[in-house]
Amino acid sequence: MLKPLSLFIGLRYTRAQKRNHFISFISMTSILGLTLGVAVMITVLSVMNGFDHELRTRILGMVPQAMINTYQPIEDWPDLAQVVKKQPQVLGVAPFIQMQGMLTASGQVSGAFITGVLPAAEKTVSIIDSAMLRGHLVDLHPGQFGIILGQGLATALGVGVGSQVMLVLPEASPSPAGIIPRFKRFTVVGVFKVGAEVDGSLAYVHIEDAARLLRMPGQVQGVRLRLRDLFQAPVVVRQILAQVSDNFYGSTWEDTQGNLFSAIKMEKTMMALLLFLIVAVAAFNIVSSLVMTVTDKKADIAILRTLGASPATIQRIFMVQGSFIGLVGTGLGVLFGVLLSLSISAIVDGIQHLFGLDLFAAYFVDYLPSRLQLSDVVLVAAIALVLSFLATLYPSRRAAQVQPAEALRYE
Repeated sequence: MLKPLSLFIGLRYTRAQKRNHFISFISMTSILGLTLGVAVMITVLSVMNGFDHELRTRILGMVPQAMINTYQPIEDWPDLAQVVKKQPQVLGVAPFIQMQGMLTASGQVSGAFITGVLPAAEKTVSIIDSAMLRGHLVDLHPGQFGIILGQGLATALGVGVGSQVMLVLPEASPSPAGIIPRFKRFTVVGVFKVGAEVDGSLAYVHIEDAARLLRMPGQVQGVRLRLRDLFQAPVVVRQILAQVSDNFYGSTWEDTQGNLFSAIKMEKTMMALLLFLIVAVAAFNIVSSLVMTVTDKKADIAILRTLGASPATIQRIFMVQGSFIGLVGTGLGVLFGVLLSLSISAIVDGIQHLFGLDLFAAYFVDYLPSRLQLSDVVLVAAIALVLSFLATLYPSRRAAQVQPAEALRYE
């Protein structure tokens, strides 16, 4: 427990005095540096959380979180779905057929991943229906050979809703003219946009049309899953495979997108380390300000010692001053950091409109996402407070070692 004398004098040293404003100035400088460091750290972490959330929502909303595939096409996929739904982590199940091919229209050619889906079931595992710009997922009807394209793919082909595109599959079919690829004309019934690379490579058709093209009517290649916790995907897949025959194998989002999210996680870690150094520099400023305060207050320290103050009391005085600077700086930094994190999207959007800029043209989002997390705020505040306290140890100990006779010799 701090003695009232240590608390009173320590807080007094942080305020301006009539004869000397130097102490107040360096205290305010230290508080300002810590405030800026904490606010910047919270804001940048919130922005990175926002980008991570957008990536996870958009890309993993379209890319399957987990799949149960078959070595041989199956007809009884509803029975497989019943087994899968017994897992508490599974929120949705939908059958699929995947194929790769080329789409051509108006002399333009583009490679694409075509997925055959059952519209009613696909809504439970994908965000495709909410990402539609034109048309709807239910516009895919069996036998009508409709197709839904990503916006990037539609732009590359120069087509829109109602246009015709030709699907060329790599599987060759024998004919009187020799071996020729398989062709099928589709009508564009919808265009979707999620703002990621999948817009330029994905297309959807009805699962019955895909089965007919691959000569497997009534059959599917497997089921796609949507999970409560996508990081549990490998565990869930293993549990499901243990309950089905050897004709099945599994895959997860980590197999296709794992490197991307690992890179994002590493980038966030490195950015947090760099921002931690900013806070550390701000805390080091407390050391320098307290050292200068000790030098300026040697006469006061000597007088307090002659009046009976112990070295421990002197040490606590400067620990109080440094801790107060750290507490105020951290508190203001948390306040400004939280406010900035909550409003950064609107601020950047306003700057874009004011100056006619498009800062995110090259990115998968058209705004600056921010996602404030309580854990980040608590962690940053704790780090700043701990560093501020540690910064008081050396100057306060140095103050406690001041000898009264030496300090008053030239006074």
